[in-house]
Amino acid sequence: MPPQPHTTHLLTSSWKFQRQGDSQWQSVPHLPSDVHTELINSNLLPHPFLDLNELTTSWVAEQTWVYRLVFPTPAEATQNPDAVIDLVFEGLDTFTAITLNGKIIKKTDNMFVSWRVNINEFLLRGSTKEKEENVLDITFHNARERGLQLVKDHPEHQFIVHQTEVSRGPVRKAQYHWGWDWGPILMTCGPWRPVRMEVYESMIQEVVVNHDVDLTDGGERPKVEVGVRVGIVGAAGWVEVDAVFEGRTVVAFRGEQGRLVQNGTDPGAWEYSTPMVRLEGPKLWWPRGYGAQNLYDVRVRIFDKEGGSVLAEHNQKIGFRKAELIQESDEYGQSFYFRINDVDVFAAGSNWIPADSFLSQVTPERYRDWIQNAVADGNQNMIRVWGGGVYEPDAFYDACDELGILVWQDFMFACASYPTYPEFLESVEMEARHNVQRLRNHPSIVLWCGSNEDYQIQERYQLDNDRSDMDPESWLKSSFPARYIYEQLLPAVVMEESPSPNTLLYHLCSPFGNGASTTLKVDPTVGDIHQWNLWHGDAKPFQRLPEMGGRFVSEFGMEAYPHFETVQKFVTDPKELYPGSKTLDFHNKAIGYERRLLTYLGENYRLVYDIKGFIHLTQILQADSMATAYKSWRRDWQTQGGKARKCGGVLVWQLNDCWPTISWAVVDYYGVKKPAWYAIKQALAPIAVGVSRKFWDWTTRPADQLWKRDTGHADPTLSTRKVVYDVWVSSDGTLHQQRDKIEGTVKIRCISIATGKDILFDSSASRTVLIEPNRVTNVSLSSEINWERQQEEPIVVCVTLWIDGQKVSSDISWPDPLKYLDLSERGLHVEYIGHDQVRISAEKPVKGFVFSEKEAVKLSDNGFDVLPGEPVVVKVEGAKAQELEWTFVGQGQ
Repeated sequence: MPPQPHTTHLLTSSWKFQRQGDSQWQSVPHLPSDVHTELINSNLLPHPFLDLNELTTSWVAEQTWVYRLVFPTPAEATQNPDAVIDLVFEGLDTFTAITLNGKIIKKTDNMFVSWRVNINEFLLRGSTKEKEENVLDITFHNARERGLQLVKDHPEHQFIVHQTEVSRGPVRKAQYHWGWDWGPILMTCGPWRPVRMEVYESMIQEVVVNHDVDLTDGGERPKVEVGVRVGIVGAAGWVEVDAVFEGRTVVAFRGEQGRLVQNGTDPGAWEYSTPMVRLEGPKLWWPRGYGAQNLYDVRVRIFDKEGGSVLAEHNQKIGFRKAELIQESDEYGQSFYFRINDVDVFAAGSNWIPADSFLSQVTPERYRDWIQNAVADGNQNMIRVWGGGVYEPDAFYDACDELGILVWQDFMFACASYPTYPEFLESVEMEARHNVQRLRNHPSIVLWCGSNEDYQIQERYQLDNDRSDMDPESWLKSSFPARYIYEQLLPAVVMEESPSPNTLLYHLCSPFGNGASTTLKVDPTVGDIHQWNLWHGDAKPFQRLPEMGGRFVSEFGMEAYPHFETVQKFVTDPKELYPGSKTLDFHNKAIGYERRLLTYLGENYRLVYDIKGFIHLTQILQADSMATAYKSWRRDWQTQGGKARKCGGVLVWQLNDCWPTISWAVVDYYGVKKPAWYAIKQALAPIAVGVSRKFWDWTTRPADQLWKRDTGHADPTLSTRKVVYDVWVSSDGTLHQQRDKIEGTVKIRCISIATGKDILFDSSASRTVLIEPNRVTNVSLSSEINWERQQEEPIVVCVTLWIDGQKVSSDISWPDPLKYLDLSERGLHVEYIGHDQVRISAEKPVKGFVFSEKEAVKLSDNGFDVLPGEPVVVKVEGAKAQELEWTFVGQGQ
């Protein structure tokens, strides 16, 4: 009998589900699945995203649910007695009992791993003519109830969790399902990733591509050595490994170049390892903005002993790169930035939360769209996968590989003091190894991080953390035993499973400094920081963000409403479409958000309370905050004199939403971009000119030698009469192939807000600059407007950068606060050029021109300012330009 090749049967259709004990079964059209979605599709549940329905759907999580599949025994199982038949569950959420033909074959308790179960002895085997029907049941138990029981079972541990309730602490399930300050409480369950049946005699269990990048001769002439390790289950006689680049085989390993050896004591486990060989003319993988994303195709095939039949095949893409996290002492403390292929990289991007409360509904195409349209198209080069969500599917990381997006990958721990009883540690280690092994060959993943804000929990509640105690076993007996997870277990897994040196980096927690520094109070001198003295904490004015940076800002943010069309999608009662309505309040999960949002709005803008005008003001507030942060912290990439990387990266909290809501996201649940997204894109342009002016607080006079404390006796005229500004140019790593200096011209305009006319001063309005790659070029520092021959009045300072006669970047500085300005009668002109372009011009400076965007509509720009003589042309895709409503700050004033 010929050998049995490895075949896969996707078990994605013909499923049914029911609440345990019900008499009827409901159809499940397709896996992956979750109970909430199936109930919605069966018209048995109102959609939790609408209105206040989250409250009325909580009963779903309190039930026990059963998924059932009836399937025939595959022909291979009856024809070949040597065939192995496995069921593979790629993801089950979360506590399950799996039965096949009435017999329990597996119990599961971790959402983050896949489960492989051999079913040879459980399958019904009739004759080859009569295929018997097997009954597979997966029973999903109440995760919250199990969590509460685990808390009760372990009184030795002090369960402390932020965001909703304690039951999430001992449960290895996506933590945001318990609700967060941007997401609902939706305790899902179901087969959230695919289920399949595999039949084989030999199987490729794992493929590890080891590589070493040597750049001692410089980045233009890298040396790359590659080797492969293949784990095999079952008998095999021959292995072939090919690495292909752009259709050309560059490395070919054959059986004689390595050998099959038994792996451990299991007689069915084998390993094939090759020697390291040097690639000819290797091409490195680079992050976006620093080089090309060169990917190699690696194909592995195993053959029978005669070498004539392919038993199994494995294909994947891989990129070769070197990664370092640079933490060195300098004049500002200790640096924190990434160096890829010996080139310093400013990591600018955003934080990623799960794209949906119902993860089974996120398709590979949707993941690709997020990474392309929301990340890469926004000039971002890093995304942080936050630790309260999930380890994302391969489609997410494939897109990051192809588009050059660096991934900061958290392990799934967030805002809690986690336990360390033996069963929990065993589950955590299995989870960590499974996911590091699954993802380790993705070149985009540069950092694994132990947790999110868990050391802030330790610090806030004064749990044990004696940094002089270096005995991991004693940590397990302390009031903060999770230190063992972050400082012993997880780094060991990353090190042991890393394919080669300088491939996977590890960081204990976000935020974290050096162990002695505080994480709760921002320490800007060391480590990464979460800067929540904007919005949370001190709720400082966003104009102070330039002085609120750190060595790496891994979280900060400002809330804004989504566009009006998105609001209409989750508010079904027109009477609820006003700021502060019950429905809109319910969809904002941030604590005390009204006090914070209205404070920031009232400080800066003339308040309007119609829903569309209010939405617009929140979006301008968020956009102004993002522009201020990104351009100023990017400026700190290289300080004056070029001595230190004072800030190594900026990641906004947050990129996206898991449901339609009001949050810190810069792109809403439906993929519709807020103006803040465009502000970030502009600040992160490959070459970006920036301008800022000295901030004069109009309500608080800071303490000085005369006034020993802050007072309210401030001078609100300073922003008009004492204009002090800086101008600079930031550039990324590859201005062009040769990476030489580029000559540009910076033009500076000062324009009257009242008249729209240019005000000419003695200082030069045009400067020639030489721009170096990966640098900051200062153009004008602490330049003060001399009003000697002019009447003092509010002005905007506009800077533009020109290269080879083309305007490549611009930036505008307005006086603060905007509410003091008369922004009516701007002389605005909106001209439609066909159906897909709009030309916007103005006679006087216009602040915050915003099109109300819609789902599936793509704009080339939005949320921009318009200056006299500098019209803006916007391209529109997905709708007729005339269909889009627009507004600006001061319209109808």
